[in-house]
This record gives sequence, structure tokens and C-alpha cells, in this order.
Amino acid sequence: MKRTLFARIFLGYAAVIVFLSLLITGISSDIVKKHIMESEKINLRAYNAVLKPVIAPYFNTKNYAGLEAILKKMKSSGDIRFTLIDHDGKVLADSERDPESMDNHKNRPEVRAAFEGSEGTAVRYSNTLSEDMLYLAEPVSNGKNGAAIILRSSIPLKDVKILANGLNNGILKALVFALAAAFAAAFLFSRNIYRPIRELADAAKKVAGGDFDTRVIIREKGEMRDLTDNFNFMTSQIKALFGEVTEKKKQLDAVIDAVAEGLIVTDEKGKIVLINKSFLKISGTQCNEGSFYWECLMPAAFNSLIEEGLKKRENAVEQVEIKNRMYLCSENFLEEKKQAAFVLYDITEFKDLERIKKDFVANVSHELRTPLTAIKGFAETLEQETKNPESTHYLGIIKNNTERLINIVSDLLTLSQLEQMEKPYENENVDLHELMGNAVKINEQAIMAKGLDISVDIEAGIPVLKGDFFRLEQVFINLIDNAVKYTEKGSIRVKAVKASSNMEISVADTGIGIPSEQLPRIFERFYVVDKSRSRKSGGTGLGLSIVKHIVQLHGGRIIAESEPGKGTVFTVVLPA
Repeated sequence: MKRTLFARIFLGYAAVIVFLSLLITGISSDIVKKHIMESEKINLRAYNAVLKPVIAPYFNTKNYAGLEAILKKMKSSGDIRFTLIDHDGKVLADSERDPESMDNHKNRPEVRAAFEGSEGTAVRYSNTLSEDMLYLAEPVSNGKNGAAIILRSSIPLKDVKILANGLNNGILKALVFALAAAFAAAFLFSRNIYRPIRELADAAKKVAGGDFDTRVIIREKGEMRDLTDNFNFMTSQIKALFGEVTEKKKQLDAVIDAVAEGLIVTDEKGKIVLINKSFLKISGTQCNEGSFYWECLMPAAFNSLIEEGLKKRENAVEQVEIKNRMYLCSENFLEEKKQAAFVLYDITEFKDLERIKKDFVANVSHELRTPLTAIKGFAETLEQETKNPESTHYLGIIKNNTERLINIVSDLLTLSQLEQMEKPYENENVDLHELMGNAVKINEQAIMAKGLDISVDIEAGIPVLKGDFFRLEQVFINLIDNAVKYTEKGSIRVKAVKASSNMEISVADTGIGIPSEQLPRIFERFYVVDKSRSRKSGGTGLGLSIVKHIVQLHGGRIIAESEPGKGTVFTVVLPA
């Protein structure tokens, strides 16, 4: 690169110098030739001016021998040939040859021009002398009738060429010297331009290698000095910024390594871009950045999770078991960089706590069922035997609250069982007409008590639903019961339709509705929208939570839509 840059600069100047030298040489040679030709023409005119008055008397007396003698005498004083030509083009006298042996000169261009009254010149090869000649012809007046003859003088061009060559050689010598000086100047100038550029290139290479203390010092003033000063300033700024970035990277690396959660980042091909110490500890393997994740002998479950995450390229949260511990894995795909980040949160203790809580609820619920049943039975017995109205009132309160506790315990046991299930108990064909008929019949008394209208619309030709009949029946019993509790007047509509590969079953009411800010929480345990109404109706706050778990066990989802004062719609979406 260095030689090429210098060669480009130097050869560029050299090409310009050579071109200008050739141009100057050509122009100079042409100017010299023209100047010499003009000088010779002036010389020929001077000779003609001397001869004109001398030859006129001889011509008038037709003394051609005397004319020839005069011409030869003039020839002896210089290397000039003289020729006299009459108006017919006949040669009357010549200083070199016998006129009788010479051709007619009427058609010679210089002769024609002279007969027309002007000076005629021409450069032409002479057959008589066998060489190139410069001719100059002028009319000669005889004093009476104007131009009667033409006096033509000529000189061999070899003399002109000799003189021109001499001058050209002098010019060429001067040009060679000038070229040498110009090439030397071009070399020095190119080197002066190239040297600071080369220093800048070398310095830039050092900076690229990490040497930010590199400086370029140039003493010459001008744009190149400004460039080097700016380069030095840029280098100092890069050093400061690089130091800052390096420090921040160290801090970030320290933070990433100190984080208890495992972190691994891969590109879209599975090559590890970033990995922290916590992940190495969790996986129990040694991975390096630049390796592929499948080369690190990580647990198969986590390998599958990474593979699936790279295929889907979507953000997701999954649970994975690694070495008998449970981790919540957060998958995040970075679309801009085409990378995937996986973060492992240890939730083993939370899982254990959740299991303990479920066991506790199940055990307590089971243990409470027996005494509560006994309390209810004895309360009913006492109620039948007592005749005291006040005692009867108190026994009724005991019986109602016992019944409410028994319902809560029953729902807790049901919910506990559902949470421990991975799939429905049964996987049988479910007749929707029968299922909806049972759900409506169980809630029929409450519906009639409030005077509500209820309709069931099942689309014709709807496919068979696969699942646990008892559990699905429980879903719609709870949804219809919920609609009855929160609807004072109006109607309840149950509708089942086929939608693509799913089946959508909706339960819509015209009740009080649910505020939008409470919709996200209605499926939580013990959460009730209207607590006073729930207490009056004996609600446990577990019905919708049970519904959600049963729907999810069947691979479906439930959607709640509501507007206060206009009612609520629960839509259950199940695989057809």
C-alpha cells in the first residue's frame, strides 16, 4: 500500500511533466521551424530587391545571356538559386541549369501567385536539383507595362533543417535538464506528501492494535498539520472512551458473575455469546464463550429448552428441572442482534413451599370435613327437637355457617386435587346437549327463584368434545351459578359454536358486570368482586379458580369480558 500510494503521487506528477515536455517540444520545434522559414524568406526578398532594378534593362533589350550572367554572379555570393520566368511560364534564365532543358513553370503555385500581383511562396521537391526547396517568386516591372517577368529565388531546405536541428538540439538539451530537475522536484514533493500519510497510516495501525499513546508529529504547517493534530486529539479521545468502556464492561461482567441467577446468551446458530459463573455452577459443566451450547454436556432438559427457544424465536417462560432442583427459565429473543438470552431462576424453595401449602390445605380440608359434618348433623337434630324459637334461630345460623364451611372445604379439596393433576381423569366422548342440560337443571331452582330466562343454543353438527364429563359439567354448573348470583333480572344465554379447530362455549348474563380493573383477578382463589353479595349468596370465591384449572387440564383457555351494568360473558375455548 505504501509503495502504491507513493507511486501514484510520483507517477501522476511524472505523467504531467512528460506530457507538458512533449507538448512544449512540439510547439517549440514548430515555432523554430516557422521562424527560420520566415528568416529565409526575408533573406530571399532582400536578394530579389537587389536584382529587380538590375535585370529590368536586360529584359527590355532581351539580353537573356546577360541576365543569366547576372544571376550566376549573384549565385556565387550565396547558396541561392535564381530563376527568371516570362508570362508564358518559360524559363528565360537560371543560375543553376540551362533554361532550354527546364520545364514550363506556368503552373507552379508560387509563379501563379506572382503573376496575380502578389508574392508567391512554396516548399516543394525540385526535380532539377533533386532536393526540397523553399521558393519565393515576385513580379518584376519593366517600367512600361507592369509585370512582364517573374523573379524567383530559392534556397535548399537542407540548410534550413540543419539550422532548425541545431536549435532543436539546444532546446532538447535544455528540456532534458528541465525534465531532470522536474522529476527531482516531483520526487521530493511526492515524498513530502507521502511521508506524513505513511506516518498516519503506521500510527493508525498501532492505535488499532490498542496502543492509544501513539502520536504523530509533523512540523510543516498547513492542512496536513491540522490532520495530524486532529488525529492526535482523536486518539486521546478514543483512549479515554475505551478506558471508560473497559471499566464499564468490567463492572458489568462483575455484576453478571455476581448474579445468583444463571445467564446464557447464544446467537441464532446456538453459539454461546455470554455465560456467567452461576450458570456454570447450575449446569455443572464448563462452557466457554464461542462454543456451541450442545458441546457443553448440559442437562438434556435444558438443551431441549434452548433448542425450542431458538426455533420459536419468541419470549417465553418455562419450568425445567436440573439436578433435582426446579428452575424458572425466562427466554428472551433479541431480534435486532439475532440472539437468545436464557435466565434461570431457582424456584425450588417456592415449589417446596407450594407443595407444603397444597398438602396442608388438602390435609386440613380433609380433617375439617368430618367434624363439620358432625356439627351440621347435630345442629339439624337439635333443630328438630327444640321448641324454643330463639334456639331454633341460633341453630339455623350454626347450620348455615357450617354448610358454608363444608362448601369451602369441598372446593378446597377439589382445587387441591385439580392442581395435582396433569390431565383429566377421563378422556371420553362428551355429549354437549346432555352436559348443558344437567348444568341448567342443577341451577334450575335458583333461576326460577329470580325469574330469569335461560336459553341454550348448540350449533348443529358441532363435533364431539373429548374430556372428563364430570369435570366439564362442573365448569358450566359453576359458570351458570355465578351468572345467577350476579343477575337480578334479565336472562342467561349459553351458546356453543365450532371455531376453526376449537369449540367455543359461552355463558352470557345481563347482571351487574365486573369493573375492568378487577377482571384480571377474578380467577384468583377467594377473590370476589362484590363481598357483601358473596356473603349473602354463600359464595366461596373458589368457583372461577376451579373452572380455570379444569379448562386448562383439557388444553383450553377461558376468557372473561364484562361491562358494569350490562353483564358478563365467559367464553370457554376447548380443542374440538
